[in-house]
Amino acid sequence: MKQHIYLRMVVAVVMFTVHCSLFISSTHAQSVVDEVIWVVGDEPILKSDVEVMRMQAAQEGVKWRGNPDCAIPEQIAVQKLFLHQAAIDSIEVTETEVSQGVEQQIQFWIEAAGSREKLEEYKKQTVAQMRQQLRDDFRDRQMVQKMREKLVEDIKVSPAEVRRYFKDLPADSLPFVPTEVEVQIVTYTPRIEPEEINRVKDELRDYTDRITKGEVTFQALARIYSEDPGTARNGGELDYTGRGVLDQSFANVAFNLTDPKKISKIVESEFGYHIIQLIDKRGDKIKVRHILRKPRVSDEAIEKGLLRLDSIAADIRDGKFSFEEAATLLSDDKDTRNNRGLMANTSQSGRTSKFRMQDLPSEVARVVDTMQVGQISKSFEMVNDRGKTLCVIAKLKSRTEGHKATITEDFQIMKDVVLNKLREERINKWVSDKIKATYVRIKPEYRDCDFEYQGWIR
Repeated sequence: MKQHIYLRMVVAVVMFTVHCSLFISSTHAQSVVDEVIWVVGDEPILKSDVEVMRMQAAQEGVKWRGNPDCAIPEQIAVQKLFLHQAAIDSIEVTETEVSQGVEQQIQFWIEAAGSREKLEEYKKQTVAQMRQQLRDDFRDRQMVQKMREKLVEDIKVSPAEVRRYFKDLPADSLPFVPTEVEVQIVTYTPRIEPEEINRVKDELRDYTDRITKGEVTFQALARIYSEDPGTARNGGELDYTGRGVLDQSFANVAFNLTDPKKISKIVESEFGYHIIQLIDKRGDKIKVRHILRKPRVSDEAIEKGLLRLDSIAADIRDGKFSFEEAATLLSDDKDTRNNRGLMANTSQSGRTSKFRMQDLPSEVARVVDTMQVGQISKSFEMVNDRGKTLCVIAKLKSRTEGHKATITEDFQIMKDVVLNKLREERINKWVSDKIKATYVRIKPEYRDCDFEYQGWIR
């Protein structure tokens, strides 16, 4: 083992001391020489790595602590420490997690640019090329995040510790709590015409027929036609998954599949309609691929839904029944119906009814932003997290304006501050200890940097 480590270190030193031309730019006639500027363990950090991160940060408006020429390679080096430990601890990131993260980033960019076409014009790349470039980055980010979470998972904080921490803290050091709101909703799901459902089912039957005849693979059709952004690019594949995390109707069919050569019957779930193919079973988990198709809601159906909710809102304002009664008896939204229409905000800190504006669904946030407490909105259209089009009316139940936190009103927020402080201290100590135990070599021009962590310079 010692000989193996020694050989890896020798290779790293050779990589560091012998700089060679790595690539020729496709957009310039002259050669562009890349070079190793740091070595961390047996992992090199290239000058091009730093330039890529610098450009990404500029596009996203990221500000660096101190000199970017120092801060960027140090951040890359710290990331490599986490990735190395994640490999030792067998931390895994599924293909589904990566795909979902990539799709969320792509959608964020599209919304910011205004359209898919404008995004491609701005970045001078196709969306497919962006996805390809993002995959490794997102896999590494999620590995680092999981490793960080594992390092601090045992940290707890008591109410007494929270009170002690804030007892003597100056008023100007107390955390600021942004404006928070509580929102109730009543939803109506517009009816999809039978002809539209039959159209989708006919498409899925056609896919099944073509796969069975050997004309095309399931994976190829999934990449082209599936409307599940988290799996389509990977041929519709869902990694090993337990029954409890799947839609019940989907799971009932998927877990009964026994022959990987056969395609399931058409399955209706809350997301749409699927066909499923078995890949493998392992204990109580299953690995399958699927194709999702979503029937489209007609404009006429949406208009009828909006009119229906406007009528319900008018009856509420006239005192015929309360918003809470309407939410309980008339709303289609199962997540809020049993809570009198009150939306729930679920995060790592727990479950609460309070939302910051940026944490609300964007359609809801735009509507309630200018509403008064107790006011009921006009009906509006939104797409929920399952991709379904809904008609909605909202009521602003409460608004708490931004303020300095108090231990009586904002205990959870103050608890999170203390918890995050303890976690950050644990992470910083781990990084510092890891640096001391890791082989590091840095080019001389970086040795005068003011680094966040000590120990890089030997």
